[in-house]
Amino acid sequence: MSTPEILDPTVEAPTLTAIAYAPRPESLAGKRIGLIENTKFNSDRLLLKIGDVLKAEYGAAETRIFRKHNSSVPAHQEIIDELRQTCDVMVAGIGD
Repeated sequence: MSTPEILDPTVEAPTLTAIAYAPRPESLAGKRIGLIENTKFNSDRLLLKIGDVLKAEYGAAETRIFRKHNSSVPAHQEIIDELRQTCDVMVAGIGD
């Protein structure tokens, strides 16, 4: 009779790296806001409400919503290119 093999499913913890945050604008007044929704249930509704608040309470000039292909992938290059050309600030959101 052979000895059973014991498997260890754990891995070493990854080394933490510092996150570089994008600079924040001093104000949203007059800014064009890009809203990136990830296709999860209600993510579009959540972001549209956020856009309404940013316009009404913070003076954002406009909001535009962009839709990713699905929630498990980064925004595709066309969205990134259009955001760079047409928006000053972006918000990514989830639903569920």
